[in-house]
Amino acid sequence: MEVIWKATSQNAVYEEARVGRVFNHRRPSRFPMAVVNAAKEADIVDAVKLAVEQKCRVAVRSGGHSWAAWSVRDNSILIDLGNYKQLEVDAENMIAKATPSMTGRELNSVLIKEHGLMFPGGHCPDVGLGGFLLQGGMGWNCRNWGWACERVVGLDVVTAEGELIHCNSTQNRDLYWAARGAGPGFPAVVTRFHLSLLPYPKKGFRSSGYIYPMSMYRKAFDWILSITPSFDNDTEIAVISHYPEGSDEMRFFILFVVMKNTPEEAEAALRPAQETRPDGAVEEWFCKEDSLDEQYDKQEHANPEKHRYCAENAYINNDADVPAVLEEAFTTLPHRKAFALWYAMNPCSRRRLPDMALSMQSDHYFALYTVWEDESDDVRCQAWVKNVMKRVERHSAGAYLGDSDFQTRKTKYWADDNAKRLMDIRRKWDPKGRICGYLDQGDQSGTTGLTNAHEWKL
Repeated sequence: MEVIWKATSQNAVYEEARVGRVFNHRRPSRFPMAVVNAAKEADIVDAVKLAVEQKCRVAVRSGGHSWAAWSVRDNSILIDLGNYKQLEVDAENMIAKATPSMTGRELNSVLIKEHGLMFPGGHCPDVGLGGFLLQGGMGWNCRNWGWACERVVGLDVVTAEGELIHCNSTQNRDLYWAARGAGPGFPAVVTRFHLSLLPYPKKGFRSSGYIYPMSMYRKAFDWILSITPSFDNDTEIAVISHYPEGSDEMRFFILFVVMKNTPEEAEAALRPAQETRPDGAVEEWFCKEDSLDEQYDKQEHANPEKHRYCAENAYINNDADVPAVLEEAFTTLPHRKAFALWYAMNPCSRRRLPDMALSMQSDHYFALYTVWEDESDDVRCQAWVKNVMKRVERHSAGAYLGDSDFQTRKTKYWADDNAKRLMDIRRKWDPKGRICGYLDQGDQSGTTGLTNAHEWKL
């Protein structure tokens, strides 16, 4: 087990261990007492036991993609899982066992090429499974296939006292319940996920896109809202406001990604959008051959490395005038690399969820991804996000853990009963607050956890 101590290591070595794998280059001023680079499951057990001996907290880094860098905590031992990558596939039973630092692209590269299978992981290719699944997992075609965490059939974890145990629907059921939606407040360290897989629709993976001038914002948005509830159940629908590369004008981009068994099925699924789309698109394509790998490339381009990020989000109320609520966010982006997203969640949002911690959703998921390069732009870009969210949040049911920063805004992340049950489970399994948990302002949440309440109502 490699341990890099802050007090005794060279500064460059320590800094690389502390933040070298943090995706967001708006790096935090928080300093773990040590970083453990785990390479095997036993290293994780030993790292937790080391934290017990040192009477300090434990933080965990899977992919390093948390916008708020939740893994970097004062007075902690940071267990970095970047070198701990293992995958076992039972193709016959469509089950994979994967370690938390495996990314969606790494996992699906093996599943697709060797087994003709896939897992609906994160859209950004370098997002690790660990944080993604613990916070729920808004993965590929979530609006129809459901949350990725619903496909977690079991997991292996190290408890706050250093014991290795298995959790599923019959063993350690309360931890299994919490693992599907607790986010960074999960009171144990996951060493392996057991995942239910899907067939990969290689022949029928297609997309349609319609790019409109921002002057057609209202008309195009009203159209997509009208067709979404009854649209094909293998089609993901997203709306993005962004500056296309080389353009001085923002565009309103509507994307359909369909995953069918045949090209004919894909064309039939996408045809209703093609036949009802508003005139006036500056660019469009219909039922173009596509692939998961190509989609990963586009996501990677939209979320470039070595940039500074500020993300925020909200589930917009089902009865809201969504285009009006989101107009400022979609039409006043503060930087040419920033983008705003609306993601269709209906019909998943209308069904009864399994018994699990994740419980917050609506028909309309909205997120801001503010991207810039220079530190001098920090104040301006963050202020824009904060001001936009002040107006949007009063029309929201709550927020998604994955695109949130608990240090800057309070809102709801779970149904009230689920939040209370989750915090009780955290205190049961980690009464001393060994696992760092939720990074709120001042990192004070401890065993209390989050308040799970809208800020404007407190």
